Amino acid sequence: MPASLPGIHHVTAITGDVQKCVDFYVGVLGLRFIKKSINQDVPDTYHIYFGDYLGTSGTAMTFFGWSDWPKRKAGSGQVTTVSFAVPTGSLDYWKSRLRELGVNMSRTSRFGVDALVLADADGIEVELVADASDDRWVPWRDSPVDQSHAIRGFHSVTMTVAEGTATFELLVETMGFRKTDQEGLRTRFETGEGGPHAMLDVVESPEGPVGEESVGTVHHVAWRAADAAHQAEWRDALVKAGRNVTPVIDRYYFKSIYFREPGGVLFEIATDGPGFTIDEAAESLGSSLSLPPWFQVNRKQLESTLPPIVVPTTATTGAGH
Repeated sequence: MPASLPGIHHVTAITGDVQKCVDFYVGVLGLRFIKKSINQDVPDTYHIYFGDYLGTSGTAMTFFGWSDWPKRKAGSGQVTTVSFAVPTGSLDYWKSRLRELGVNMSRTSRFGVDALVLADADGIEVELVADASDDRWVPWRDSPVDQSHAIRGFHSVTMTVAEGTATFELLVETMGFRKTDQEGLRTRFETGEGGPHAMLDVVESPEGPVGEESVGTVHHVAWRAADAAHQAEWRDALVKAGRNVTPVIDRYYFKSIYFREPGGVLFEIATDGPGFTIDEAAESLGSSLSLPPWFQVNRKQLESTLPPIVVPTTATTGAGH
């Protein structure tokens, strides 16, 4: 088996309104708008990215902007909850902030750790989990959220499957995950060194609705590969295990391979580099339309047809909460 996958690289979901999406992830959650680009497979639509100051792998939440798609609730065969890590003791701050901004939430506890549960602008379930690591986090000092309480990146993702046996087998026997805990129909797995950024919960829901790719759902979760060689080793291992894996696809900011796990969830393995500063300076990330070199010929057309995006400033999003 290749060296373990260190953790989550990014999560990509589908929004029906890119402006409302930006307002929520920047204005409410305090993430930085780090990249305004296009969906390379549907190039007349946006692919937007949020994260820490640099969009460090393990912090990047991304969205395809598909306004003409139907909106549906998530179900089996999909990632159904995206959990972000916040420092221990930060939930009271977040509860106060969310209440002041009119965001509905509830409190829960998973595996002995407290969390707030809320929904984003498209209805995707989001958790703020009071269990964080600063190891890979680069703070964005202009965030509307106080730095001591800011989101540190992903904590975990929860995926729902109708039946877990084959999924569990792939995770443990092929992908090197470890089963670490269980609560009812929820089973927790960890990869790499474990802990925040490296956890995956699998919920078995044999009678629940089957998810469909639509607005308000997660499109895929990506796992980190150190580099192209590490990624190639994982591709070989997955093919040998019978997975139907795509060739390596150059996404400019990272290289990607994709496959579906047995429960239907789309997985990606993405390289840590070269990262989002390949075409923009760190201080100006997200300030203009970023296009891979092979799409530059379409720049004028895309700039004239894609709707404008206004990024909230700290002055309008409650700085100093």
